[in-house]
Amino acid sequence: MDPVAFELFGIKIAWYGILISLGMLIALVLSNYTSKLKKINYDLLLNAILIALPCAIIGARLYYVLFSLDYYLSNPIQILNIRQGGLAIHGGLIFGIGSGVIYLLKKKENIIKYIDATVPCIVIAQAIGRWGNFMNGEAHGGEVTKEFISRFPEFIQKGMFINGAYYHPTFLYESVLNVGIFIVLMIMLFKKVRDGYTAFTYIGLYSLGRFFIEGMRTDSLYIGGMRIAQIVSLLGVAAWIGFIIYDQVKRKKQAH
Repeated sequence: MDPVAFELFGIKIAWYGILISLGMLIALVLSNYTSKLKKINYDLLLNAILIALPCAIIGARLYYVLFSLDYYLSNPIQILNIRQGGLAIHGGLIFGIGSGVIYLLKKKENIIKYIDATVPCIVIAQAIGRWGNFMNGEAHGGEVTKEFISRFPEFIQKGMFINGAYYHPTFLYESVLNVGIFIVLMIMLFKKVRDGYTAFTYIGLYSLGRFFIEGMRTDSLYIGGMRIAQIVSLLGVAAWIGFIIYDQVKRKKQAH
């Protein structure tokens, strides 16, 4: 696949950047709707998101650079080059959500309601952004047979034919996973589940799916011989389970 969409005044505009931007735009539009479902102040949510977006990009890049430090110390100018990828979603989530939470804390708002309203927007943006990885020919899994890849649409087959071999389209697996999570989260908002459940369901389901998908990838970041994304994913699943247990215990105490 050609990672360049077009040239503008001699500047190459990459599909990666276009798709990331499209995901952000859709997230912004969707947040207006989710804020109504949670009955929160949309202006404050919008402000939090506008603060979180640049912080998320910076965080995603810093996270990626931190765990590829040897390369970037030797090539420091490449730290600023994000047109060809190199954004780690976990870093983006930590910095993005963290910056939004700090803003809402200063406004003395019910933070968990705002996070509940935001996570469907985040996950649909992730689903779109993964196609940027496809256009870059990155974030794929290990080699597969022609018979296996033939189950996918022809354009996926062509995109996953890299250097004479076919590879698992893990970007597609994660994109589909994210769309599925988005549907679950929107149903939860419609059903008005208790505060916090939508947010932690996002954390749990994404972490669970990412753990298995990460095991297929060939470009994972490592620490001590372990895939960092899988470690973070296990922590995410633990947080999900921990929240459910905590809430159930709390409700039982309140009932007595």
